[in-house]
Amino acid sequence: MKKELLKHILRLLSYILVAAAASFLTLWLLVPRTGMEKLAQLENLITQRFVGEADKTQLEDGAAYGMVSATGDRWSNYIPADQYQNYLQTMNNQYVGIGVTISTAVTEKGIEILRLEENGGAREAGLLAGDYIYMVDGKPVSELGIEEAKKIISGEIGTTVEITVLRSGETHSYTITRKEFSVEVASGEIIGDGIGYVRIENFDERCAQETQAAIESVLQQGAKKLIFDVRNNPGGYKKELVKVLDYLLPEGEIFHTVNYQGKEEITNSDAACLDLPMAVLVNAQSYSAAEFFAAALQEYDKAVVVGEQTVGKGYFQETYKLCDGSAVSLSVGKYYTPKGLNLVETGGLTPDVPVAVEEETAAKIYAQLLQPDEDPQIAAAVAALTE
Repeated sequence: MKKELLKHILRLLSYILVAAAASFLTLWLLVPRTGMEKLAQLENLITQRFVGEADKTQLEDGAAYGMVSATGDRWSNYIPADQYQNYLQTMNNQYVGIGVTISTAVTEKGIEILRLEENGGAREAGLLAGDYIYMVDGKPVSELGIEEAKKIISGEIGTTVEITVLRSGETHSYTITRKEFSVEVASGEIIGDGIGYVRIENFDERCAQETQAAIESVLQQGAKKLIFDVRNNPGGYKKELVKVLDYLLPEGEIFHTVNYQGKEEITNSDAACLDLPMAVLVNAQSYSAAEFFAAALQEYDKAVVVGEQTVGKGYFQETYKLCDGSAVSLSVGKYYTPKGLNLVETGGLTPDVPVAVEEETAAKIYAQLLQPDEDPQIAAAVAALTE
């Protein structure tokens, strides 16, 4: 009798413990409490109770995108783990692909090809600027989305990818071999009587070295005046920017930053400089270091700025790698021109000689399809230097 009573009591206790554990789990999942991270709680709810299927990595990437986006800062961005190596390659001016620059949005036609590398597989195969990538390896890009399509196009060096493009209403398919590219950061040529033209693609790795080499090349060819082209230049590293400015500008302050802690850092140029008439071409796609480059030359009265109002990016970012291999590029401070102006607050850099172009001409400038004498902004810079 006692044994039966004991068994009954133990069985009752086990039921109570199970019920208590279930109640505790429900509270743990559903009720915010001290020390409980809201995002972890939400992830637990979705992975354990969502009636459909949920991928943990996609959930965390979505949350990370949302958190960075919620700052309201257009310059901060989240980099998923599977894109981090591509990000590093880009910052080092190297990448693997077919040699195309594409638009950032998918339309009903696909993804527009904006530019082709001179020695890229896409150009060699016969693709053209203005084509729309309609399918990648037989999959419509409208279903893949921009990021997945870019990932497939990049692939591994030496492998092939089938690209179907839409051109004038007709589709054309090409099998293209992926290559590794080292981007030419700066190039120079003589475009007129004693005028050297130096195009700077970005201010990432090798910018200072290649820009100085391009300048010296056109000087050796007899250049007496210089035009710098930083249109469609997305900016880059401070260390590369200040090397170029130090080479061009006389002694004085050239770069001033204030970080999130209020810590100031000032960079100065030495007395050596390049004493020639100069012009700088800018447009609405000149960002960060590119517009700062033009602003510094303008404020030192070393160059006339020609083109369009720049975007106004006055924050600088640092990239932090996260525990799962992803990363965040976060705005951590402001930078100021030699005269103490922040380009966010000024709404960008205003050119001395405003020259607007229509959309078709802007697309050709981006694709580098115009000769110097066909480019109205280059023509205006030549005229400004001649006058």
